[in-house]
Amino acid sequence: MQKGNPRIVFAAGGTGGHLFPAISIAEEIKKIDSAAEFLFVGTRGKIEERIVPERGYPLRTIWISGVARSFHARNFLVPLKIIVSLMQSLALIRNFHPHVVVGTGGYVTGPVLFAATLLHIPTLIQEQNSYPGFTTQKLARRVSEIHVGFEVTSEFLKSAKSVKVSGNPTRDALGTIGREEAANFFHLDPRVKTLLVFGGSLGAASINAAVLEFVDDLKANGFQLIWQTGERDLEKIRLATAAMAGRHVERFIERMEYAYAAADLVVCRAGAITIAELTRVGKAAVLVPYPHAAAGHQLSNAKMLVDAGAAALVLNHELVPKLRDVVFKLLQDGHQREEMARRSGSLGKPHAARRIAEAVLSLAALTQQIHG
Repeated sequence: MQKGNPRIVFAAGGTGGHLFPAISIAEEIKKIDSAAEFLFVGTRGKIEERIVPERGYPLRTIWISGVARSFHARNFLVPLKIIVSLMQSLALIRNFHPHVVVGTGGYVTGPVLFAATLLHIPTLIQEQNSYPGFTTQKLARRVSEIHVGFEVTSEFLKSAKSVKVSGNPTRDALGTIGREEAANFFHLDPRVKTLLVFGGSLGAASINAAVLEFVDDLKANGFQLIWQTGERDLEKIRLATAAMAGRHVERFIERMEYAYAAADLVVCRAGAITIAELTRVGKAAVLVPYPHAAAGHQLSNAKMLVDAGAAALVLNHELVPKLRDVVFKLLQDGHQREEMARRSGSLGKPHAARRIAEAVLSLAALTQQIHG
């Protein structure tokens, strides 16, 4: 390695909501300094094992997982995992010699950032949710900077050294695709109203089940459908929608910039990165918060958009009786849908990844000045 190149470790993974912000920040760093060198740290069997190498970044894994919500034998391994993961993190950091360590969420973030603070390496947390996660709260006093997605989040981090409201990083391609190009990408008609349904990188069984209840109604009314199903429900949904002329069903949609551009209305969870993407592209949405999210953060995320008139809210237990009517009302009411989209777009922070990338490089530069 060249001594002068900024070296950056990203600890991120478990879900796309934690991983893709890290990738977005890394991409922005490369635009600013093409000589920057990266190491991603994740866990085995998770989305990062596939996505990180595909994006051309080196990946190392450590042995860590969360505590099961109910009694489970694997909980007895948690203390051992914490010790082992901390030792692995210390070894990885000492071997790579990073100038800064960045955490964007997932169980991997805790041991890696804690190890970095023990070694007196600058650290930065990017906290996506309106209510900060467990790791962010516990490390708030130790890390160099915390960058949050929402103004309200800073109220919960009074003990932190530095909290900055930068927004949540989203991929640069969002908002760059026209409707006609996007519809053609999915072999759809750009003149026909289109519903986009997804439940995060792993799908959402309850949303899938609720939408299956009115697939025939969508077809009868001439609407089109783009549906990210997750692995488990893929074949069932493909079979149920086979008779629809305008539909695209996929386990995981890699090119979400096309999906958003083709859609008139979105039905989805209320994860922080999903919220950031919706507001960046300015889309009307029906938000269904994941009911088991830590500290109810998805409900908090959703309410911010609902209170701003940028989305509708359907709770998970209300899906079957309510979702169809809410979706059809918005698909049929162009004025309300367009007003929602306008208000959503006004909340977006499209330059979040750039701001955080600049902060990462500033921290790296401090280390370079001291140690080279």
